[in-house]
Amino acid sequence: MAYDFKPFEKRIKEIEERLGKELSGVRTGRATPAILDGIQIESYGSRMGISQVANISVEDARSLRITPFDPSNSKEIEKAITVANLGLSVGADERGVRVFFPELTSERRVTLLKLAKEKVEEVRTMLRSERDEVWSDIQDKEKAKEMSEDDKFRSKEEMQKRVDAANASFDAALERKEKEIAS
Repeated sequence: MAYDFKPFEKRIKEIEERLGKELSGVRTGRATPAILDGIQIESYGSRMGISQVANISVEDARSLRITPFDPSNSKEIEKAITVANLGLSVGADERGVRVFFPELTSERRVTLLKLAKEKVEEVRTMLRSERDEVWSDIQDKEKAKEMSEDDKFRSKEEMQKRVDAANASFDAALERKEKEIAS
């Protein structure tokens, strides 16, 4: 009996998507709205993401324009971005909030690269944990005589192929981010 890897593959996809979101939050020299995804403000009695209370647009290569739906949220958005300590300059004007992306120093590039590598290592750890759960499940099925020993080792090889493919995907994402940070 062959092992069903669909839940494992679904989990790998979720982990890859998480890595994509995490890496998009690592600031590079270019303006990108994704960097603001994790920032929330207090609005109308609840915590909300900036994208839920404002339009975010790229003004030029080094700045974003945030136009709140309710102009009274401008100060709250400005404060939240400043407190998030992303290394961005923030200024409010009559149309909303402008976010400026300063030039990256070589020291800041090294820090960002280290941060990106940490994010990749976090998802690798998550993947290892998932792999261990699947391997444990495969061994339990063999002990319960639901699969033969040959099927167990065949399933282990299949599982490892999926893990290797996911790790290659993580490496490719990190390599893209390294080029982005270096440029």
